[in-house]
Amino acid sequence: MRFPYLHARRWLLPLLPLVASAGVLASPFTPTSDQQVLEVLPARAADPRMQALRELRAAAARNPNDVNAAVRLAHRYYDEVSAEGDPRYIGYAQAALAPWWQLPEPPASVRVMRAILLQFSHQFDAALADLSAAVQEEPLNGEAWAWQAAIQMVRADYPASRRACQQLAALATPLIGAACLAHVDSHTGQATAAANMLRAALAQAPQAAPEEQLWALTRLAEIEERRGRPVEAEAAYQRALALGLADVYLLAAYADFLLDRGRAADVLVLLKDQARSDLLLLRLALAAKAANDPRLADWRSDLGARFEAARLRGDATHQKEESRFVLGLLNQAEPALLLAKQNYAEQREPADARILLEAALAARQAAAAEPVLQWMASSRIESVALQTLVRRLKEGS
Repeated sequence: MRFPYLHARRWLLPLLPLVASAGVLASPFTPTSDQQVLEVLPARAADPRMQALRELRAAAARNPNDVNAAVRLAHRYYDEVSAEGDPRYIGYAQAALAPWWQLPEPPASVRVMRAILLQFSHQFDAALADLSAAVQEEPLNGEAWAWQAAIQMVRADYPASRRACQQLAALATPLIGAACLAHVDSHTGQATAAANMLRAALAQAPQAAPEEQLWALTRLAEIEERRGRPVEAEAAYQRALALGLADVYLLAAYADFLLDRGRAADVLVLLKDQARSDLLLLRLALAAKAANDPRLADWRSDLGARFEAARLRGDATHQKEESRFVLGLLNQAEPALLLAKQNYAEQREPADARILLEAALAARQAAAAEPVLQWMASSRIESVALQTLVRRLKEGS
C-alpha cells in the first residue's frame, strides 16, 4: 500500500492556480465548468515521468469504466503538481474522475482522490467528509488517514491530526509514522522532542525510499529552522536536496530559509529555470529585489499578471502568496494585510501566521494580529521568527 503522507504537506501548500503566461490575459476567458481543461501542457517525450503518465493515460482510455485506472491516472497528474508546481494538472486529474465525480457514494479510492483535489481549492470540510467516509469503509486506508492528518494540521486542529497520525503509524513505515507525529509535536510545544524523534527515525531507516527521506528531512529542516538552529536546518535541507527529487515545496522552503539569511544570490542559483512555478517565481522575484537583479521588473510583472488572472477566475486560494507579493514587491501594507487576514481564516500554519504578523507590523495595525497571538498561546508553537515579529509588534504598539 502506498502512503502519500510523505507528500501531504507539499500538496496542501496553496500552489497558486494561476495562468502561466501574462499573454493569456489579452482576452479574459471564463471556463464553462471546473472540469474544463484550459491548456494542453507540453509533453516531454524523453522524461520518464511523462512516459509513465502517457502509459497511465492510455490504460485509462482503453478502459474508461475502470475506476482503478482512473484513480491511478488522477494520482499521477497530482504528482506532477508537486514536482513542477504547475496546478493546471489539477484539471486533468479531475477530468480523469469525471464519471464518478458527482456520485454521492463513490468507491473509497475515488473519495480519497476527490478529497485531495477538494483540499487543493480549500474545500476542507467537503474533503474531510470524503475522507471520513473512506476510512469508515476501509479502516486500513493509510492514504485517507494521511490526508486527514494533513488537513487538520492546516486547520490547527492538532488533537484530530494526532489521532489520524496514530492510525497512520499503525499502517505506514516507521519513518512515515514518526514524521507524521513529529510534525504535530513540533507545533504543540514539543519541538525539541520532535526533532530528536525525526533524527532517530531517519538514522534507523537508511534504506527508506528517497521520497520518504525527503519528506522527513524537509520536516526536520523546518523544525530546526523554527527552533533557531540554522546550521542544523541547512544540513537537513542539503540532505533533502541531495536526494535529487523534483519537489517544489522543498525548493520553496529552502529558498525562504536563504532569503531570511540575506542569501539572495544563492536563491537565484537554486531556482534557476524554475520560473514556471508560481511559488518559485515569487521567491525568485524576492531574491532579485534583495540582490538588485535586473530581472526583477519582468518577474514582478509576470507575478502581477498571474494574480490578476486568478482574480478574473474568482480564485481565492492563493492569498498567502499574494500577500507576500503585495507586501514584499509592491510595498502595499494595507492590501497585504487584508489578504493575510483572509488567508489566516482558512489556513493556520506557521507561514500563514508569519505573513499576517509581517503585514500587521508594516500596516501598524497590531490588533489585526490578535488571531495569531491567540494561536501561538494555545498551541505553544516554538518559532524564533514568529516570536521576534510579536516582540516588534508589541514594541511598536
